[in-house]
Amino acid sequence: MSNNGNPAVPFIEVTGLDKRFGGVQALKGVAVTFHAGEVHGLVGANGAGKSTLIKVLAGLLVPDAGEIRIDGRPVVIDTPDRASSLGLSFIHQELNLVPQMTVLQNIMLGAPKPARLGLVEWRSVRRQVQPVAERVGIQFPLDIRVGELSVAECWLVSICRALVRRSRIIVMDEPTASLSEHECQNLFRIVRDLSANGVTVAYVSHRLDEIIDLCDRVTVFRDGRVVGGIERAELSRPRLVEAIVGGALPSADVLSQTHAHGEVVLSVRGLRRGRAVHDVSFDLYRGEVLGLGGLVGAGRSETVRMIFGADRPEAGHMTLAGRAFTPHSPHDAVHAGVALVPEERRSEGLVLEKSVAFNLSMTSFRSLQIAPGVPLIDLKRRDRRAADVAQRLRVKTAGTEIAVGRLSGGNQQKVVIGKWLSQPLRVLILDEPSRGVDVGARGEIHRIIRELAAGGLSVIVISSETEELPGLCDRVLVLVEGTVQAELEGPAITREALIHASYRHAPVGAPN
Repeated sequence: MSNNGNPAVPFIEVTGLDKRFGGVQALKGVAVTFHAGEVHGLVGANGAGKSTLIKVLAGLLVPDAGEIRIDGRPVVIDTPDRASSLGLSFIHQELNLVPQMTVLQNIMLGAPKPARLGLVEWRSVRRQVQPVAERVGIQFPLDIRVGELSVAECWLVSICRALVRRSRIIVMDEPTASLSEHECQNLFRIVRDLSANGVTVAYVSHRLDEIIDLCDRVTVFRDGRVVGGIERAELSRPRLVEAIVGGALPSADVLSQTHAHGEVVLSVRGLRRGRAVHDVSFDLYRGEVLGLGGLVGAGRSETVRMIFGADRPEAGHMTLAGRAFTPHSPHDAVHAGVALVPEERRSEGLVLEKSVAFNLSMTSFRSLQIAPGVPLIDLKRRDRRAADVAQRLRVKTAGTEIAVGRLSGGNQQKVVIGKWLSQPLRVLILDEPSRGVDVGARGEIHRIIRELAAGGLSVIVISSETEELPGLCDRVLVLVEGTVQAELEGPAITREALIHASYRHAPVGAPN
C-alpha cells in the first residue's frame, strides 16, 4: 500500500461535472479530487459513471457542465492530445497498441522523437526509453513486435509509454481482468513504485480486495453520482459494498431461487480455464432465456467462448441434447447447433462492406450452392431467403443489396442474429446484444429473443446492464470471479438483486 498521497497537493479537481451520454444522464454533478502521488480507487457497479468520467478526462467526451482544474487552474480537455499534454495517460482494458509495430515504436507512437535530416534517430530514442523500460520490469527486447507479447507484457509497454511522456497521472481501467496471479502481483509492485515516485494512479477495478490492498483513497460511484469518498484507514469490503449497492447484502438464501424445469438442452459441469473461469456449472432448458450477469472480469464471455468452441476448457464437461459435447472449434459448435452473436458485432460478426444479403447468408452458403460440389451460389435463392429473414426481424434497410455497414447499430445487430436463423439451432448465445443501440432497437432485439425462445430455441444472454436482464430472462446466473455465485428466477430478477449478487464473495476454496 502506498502512503505517498499528499492531501495538501491537489493535482486534479473535478467539480459539478454533468454529462448526458448514450441517451442517459451518465454524470450528475460529479466532484472528485486526485492528489499527487496517491493511488486513488474508482469503484461502482456497471454503468455507475466511472467510464464516462474517464472519457471526459481523456478528452473523448466534452462535459455539458462543470469544471476541471489542474494545479488550481481551469482547463478544457477537448481532445486526447490535450489530455496528454496536461500529463494525463489512460490504459484501457482493451490495450491501445499496434500489434504489427515493435515495442519501441509503440512506446514512442505519437511522441516527439529526435531526428536528423528528416530521419528518426532510433539509437537516441532507445537510450531514452531503456531506463524507463527497466524501471517497469520490461525484460523482453524492444525490437520485438507487440503482437508476440502476452497481455501482461502489453500492460508493461503501456505503462512505459505513459512514463516516457512524463505523465503525472495514469488511469488504469480493470488492469487485472486478464492477468494471472503472478502477473497481478508484478503489476501491484509497479503501481506502488509509481506512487512512491510521485505519479498519481487512478485505479478502476471491480475486485474490491485489490482496491483495499492498493489504494490510499476510494471514490464510490452510483447512478452517475459520487456517493462516497473513503480514506485508507476506513476501507473494508462491507463498507465498499454497502456504498456501491446502496445497502447491506441480502443473505445467500434470498439470492438462490431455483425450481424444476423441463427438457435440459445444454448441461455444463465444472468448466475451468485459467484465472477467468474456475468452476462454472449450470443447465439450460428448452425454450429458456438464460441470463449471465456479473461484473467485468467475472468470466461470462470466457465461459460462452468455451461453449462455442473458441477456447478449450482445462477441466469440466458438457452435454448437448443428452450427448457429450466437446467442440474443438466454432465450426464444431455450429455443426452441433450452437451459435454465438459476439459482443464486437462490427469486427467479429459482420463484413461491413458486403451487402445485407451476403451477411444474412454467410453461415449457409453450402445450402445455397447451385449444385453439390459446385462453389457457386444461387443468388436469387440467397436474396429471397435474406429478404424473408430481414422482414421477419424487421430490419430497416432500403434493400438487401445495401452494404450492412450503412445500417444503424440496432439493424446491424438484427443482421448478426439473422445470419444464424437459416441454421438448425439448439442454442443461441448473445454477448451484450443491446450494446450501442438506441432504446427502440433494444426493444426490437428483446422481441426477437423472446420470439425465438417461444419457438423452442434455448437462448443465453450476457449483459453488463442490470436494467436489461429483468423482464427479458426466465433465469439469471450471476458470476463472481469465475464461478456461479447466485441464481435468480422470475420476479426475483431485479436490478437490486443483480448488483447485490455481483459483489458477494466468491465461494470458499475459489482461487484468488
